[in-house]
Amino acid sequence: MTDIDASPLPQGKLALQTVAMPRDTNASGDIFGGWLMSQMDLAGGIAAGEIASGRVATVAIEGMVFLTPVHVGAVVSCYTDVQEVGRSSIRVLVEVWINSKTSLEPLKVTEGEFIFVAIDDNGRTRSVA
Repeated sequence: MTDIDASPLPQGKLALQTVAMPRDTNASGDIFGGWLMSQMDLAGGIAAGEIASGRVATVAIEGMVFLTPVHVGAVVSCYTDVQEVGRSSIRVLVEVWINSKTSLEPLKVTEGEFIFVAIDDNGRTRSVA
């Protein structure tokens, strides 16, 4: 995993972009971390599925730290960078960025390593295609 504060711009390619909506907030009015993690899982799954040429399943998530809250209406951008491809596993770094509500400057929200495994139609592990 990268030094979470070292990268001033997103690493990898844009895999998913969505808008943070009011239904996804906690009691303080900020976006739930769990909602954000689900968006990251979707983005990582897209990248891993392309590498695996098919179905993948999340088996682990490592090293998440939330750096700033996400406000309602923020455009949430998930960037993916494939870190490692094994026999059946794929490790994907997922970064989340938004634009600051006041300055419109890009802000890194979080990053995490998502580990996926390629699976067949019966849910069994298979080799990466």
